[in-house]
Amino acid sequence: MGDLTEKQRNLGYALLGEALSADGLTQTRGIMKLNAFLGDSNGGNQKTLTEGHYFFTFMGTPSTTKPWGFQYEGHHVAINYFVLGDQIVMTPTFMGSEPTTGTYKGEKITLFRPETKAGLAMIRSLTSAQRAKAVSAQSNGNEDMKAGAGQDNLKLAYEGLKGSELTSAQRKKLLALARVYIGYVNEGHAEVRMTEVEDHLDDTYFFWMGETKDDSAFYYRIHSPVVLIEYDAQAPLFYKGASSAGGAPSQEHIHTIVRTPNGGDYGIDLLKLHLENDH
Repeated sequence: MGDLTEKQRNLGYALLGEALSADGLTQTRGIMKLNAFLGDSNGGNQKTLTEGHYFFTFMGTPSTTKPWGFQYEGHHVAINYFVLGDQIVMTPTFMGSEPTTGTYKGEKITLFRPETKAGLAMIRSLTSAQRAKAVSAQSNGNEDMKAGAGQDNLKLAYEGLKGSELTSAQRKKLLALARVYIGYVNEGHAEVRMTEVEDHLDDTYFFWMGETKDDSAFYYRIHSPVVLIEYDAQAPLFYKGASSAGGAPSQEHIHTIVRTPNGGDYGIDLLKLHLENDH
């Protein structure tokens, strides 16, 4: 993006604006801006920590009838977007930030508050007996994400509290939490996706690691046959703000991901597949 003209960049943002919801575009742009803020706070000598070090990759040719897609990727952003007619798949989508708050070019930016607040609302709605199932006996560590880069077609066991054991009010909170993430795709497709998630709510598991205070660093996961969502508060790597003292995980460094479980959504090694089946 940094090598493009302003007109070309605006066309790129227009494409993202069509693919994503307003919240999704704001989130993506905020991540880019705080990435530049991070670079500036570290002396501005790393090209990856800029607003311009983000890339479009296109697969196929944009079409209303034939399959095509694009990836938008850079530090703390990886959006994979597949299109076939009026159907889309936006997984995997990775979004993160370090820090999650900052002022860039006069704009105050705060990221991942909805993900944090909705997660806390969900865990706090549980009874003691339900928490015993949902919360891991193991405390959260620095990097707890299971479905990150390189985990193609991950086979992950279900853990935590099952959706069929939730009250009606708790089910609504779990759906509200899932909607935060699914709501980053454009509105019509978000509704289609949420219907799919709701249809499998009984077989959805909610899993938590860590404390449950407003400022706690924690990990949680939503896992069902149709969606896998992770939130992971991590230790600082580059940012040296006051809240990062001691190198402990904090809400100033958050990673999130949305996956299609067992769907090969990180891409398949086509050459390997060809050699195994055609030779």
